[in-house]
Amino acid sequence: MVQIGDTIVSFDIFTEYFCCDPSHCKGICCVEGDAGAPVALDEVEKLEEALPLVESEMTGEACAVVAEQGVVYSDPDGDLVTSIVNGKDCVFATRDSKGCTLCLIEKAFNEGRFHWRKPISCYLYPARLGKVGDLVSVNFHKWDVCRHAMIKGRREGIRVYEFLKQPFIERFGQEWYDELLTVAEELKAQKYIK
Repeated sequence: MVQIGDTIVSFDIFTEYFCCDPSHCKGICCVEGDAGAPVALDEVEKLEEALPLVESEMTGEACAVVAEQGVVYSDPDGDLVTSIVNGKDCVFATRDSKGCTLCLIEKAFNEGRFHWRKPISCYLYPARLGKVGDLVSVNFHKWDVCRHAMIKGRREGIRVYEFLKQPFIERFGQEWYDELLTVAEELKAQKYIK
């Protein structure tokens, strides 16, 4: 791991390849898993603010879940996560005409109807944030549903840190990302990244 400011970044962020390939995965990361997407406390208000804009596009089941428990709940670890339907689908998930899962909040953002893209944990995926003492850990979450994203990333020569440029800048700032690039260049010079 490499320390950058108040973060420690896993080497996988530099060495692994990644580029989302929804034609293969169909956006399954909004569905698979054992809980909803991690949500920061200050994001709950944004989710609630987005709700009236996207509620008409949500499934009846999703609306019922939100009416009963709200847009978030505490998972077994006590972390806030987006509410889910039937133990899997995020309440803000929808499917397009090709069967690909999309985020309704991001859809509203892309259409200019909302000012916020989606929870940072979703935007940062496949990076996952954690805590190690006072530091934020930045790790690459590798799982089978993203195998085609790893294949596409390798084919196109896109590393995780390159794929996540914009979300990293949004979460940590340009200065942090510039330092991340410097570390990547040092790792290449040392032949750690081939």
